[in-house]
Amino acid sequence: MPDPGKPRKDLTRWKKKKQPVHRTVSQICPPPRRPLTVVDIRPGMENERLGVVRDSMFQNPLIVKAELGKPRERSCSLPGVNFNYGLYIRGLDGGVPEAIGHWNVFKQQPTCPHELTRNYIAMNRGAVKAGLVTARENMLYRELNDIRINDQEDRRQKEPPPIPPNMTFGIRSRPSTPFFDLLQHRYQQLWVQEQKATQQAIKMEKKQKVILGKLYETRSSQLRKYKPPVKLDALWHMPHFKKVAPHLATFPTEADRQRALQAHKEEHAVRQGTLRMGNYTHP
Repeated sequence: MPDPGKPRKDLTRWKKKKQPVHRTVSQICPPPRRPLTVVDIRPGMENERLGVVRDSMFQNPLIVKAELGKPRERSCSLPGVNFNYGLYIRGLDGGVPEAIGHWNVFKQQPTCPHELTRNYIAMNRGAVKAGLVTARENMLYRELNDIRINDQEDRRQKEPPPIPPNMTFGIRSRPSTPFFDLLQHRYQQLWVQEQKATQQAIKMEKKQKVILGKLYETRSSQLRKYKPPVKLDALWHMPHFKKVAPHLATFPTEADRQRALQAHKEEHAVRQGTLRMGNYTHP
């Protein structure tokens, strides 16, 4: 026997289910944020100011600061809840009933007669034959002799040229990359063959070249190559310093000094420094 104090499971499913709550747009979306005013400012806020405070101070985006945890105020007041954003298009066609009951048929406009093109070639030819060469004479001749091109010739000139049926339009596609030639080093082999052929052609040309005899130089060719020697004058010194001896002599004799200079010149290439008097570059 089931316990009468406990509800049965089969009876709970017959209970009424809760109806879904329908919310309006104003309840789902928060109301539009309005600009800050003096009343909204509380102690400790970022926009709290000392002295005279006006509502216009909180409508300047350069002055208003962002509150902690809130987006920055743009100081722009939004319209009311009943305002519709976007462009309202007013229907002028009457909707579906008018479209079904009164169908507006497009009336074809009367076409004007086609004006034939003037044949300037024939008119210029006739003016030249008549002996008219000036611009005014040509204009008067065209007014008196207005020659036109007939419809067939005009249509033939305006129609595009016939296109062959097998013609392909557009840019030709690039040929595929020859991967097999790249993997087999085909281009290297062709280059080697071209180099061998070039060298063989140079050798054959050298064999066929006529060996000329020895060329003797004449007096004019020797004079052309001759360079007269230039005598270098000694550096100029002041007269009263010519007989003055050096104050410091570190070498015992002049021969020792020359030997030291010669050794310095020989080691000039392997020493470091601007004057080449430093350590050796190679140990």
